[in-house]
Amino acid sequence: MPRVTRRRTIAAPVGEVWELVSDPYSLPRWWPRTSRVESVDRKPGGKRSQWTKVLQTAEGRGVRADYRCLSAAEGERYVWEQQLAGSPFERHLRSSKVEIGLRPAGGGTEVSIASEQKLRGMSRLGSPLMRGGQGKILDQALDGLETALGGSR
Repeated sequence: MPRVTRRRTIAAPVGEVWELVSDPYSLPRWWPRTSRVESVDRKPGGKRSQWTKVLQTAEGRGVRADYRCLSAAEGERYVWEQQLAGSPFERHLRSSKVEIGLRPAGGGTEVSIASEQKLRGMSRLGSPLMRGGQGKILDQALDGLETALGGSR
């Protein structure tokens, strides 16, 4: 089960970072390859919210991926999982979850993003490659957060 974590201190208050990471409509501003977000069913406090990300492939096509928030603690943690049943991702993944943790750090916010994926069938052989790819995505997500919040890397 590949689990990859990246951390970075971002020069923005926890409240600003929380507003960005807990709003599905904001994902195109900071999450890699997300061209837009559709069908948002946002619940108070975030938990049980659902949305569809339209991801841009290298060939320029859009691929829809459905998500739901599993856990949310304002200013501390936001966790979402991909809903795989009936999707093109179902052949390769048993589960896919992202956890974002926030905590105050010297006038800014320490952001940790962890991606945990359980691979299916023969896809499990690609585990080391999957970890490397997830690490790049998480680094890009942290870069995107900094840019969206007005910081520079």
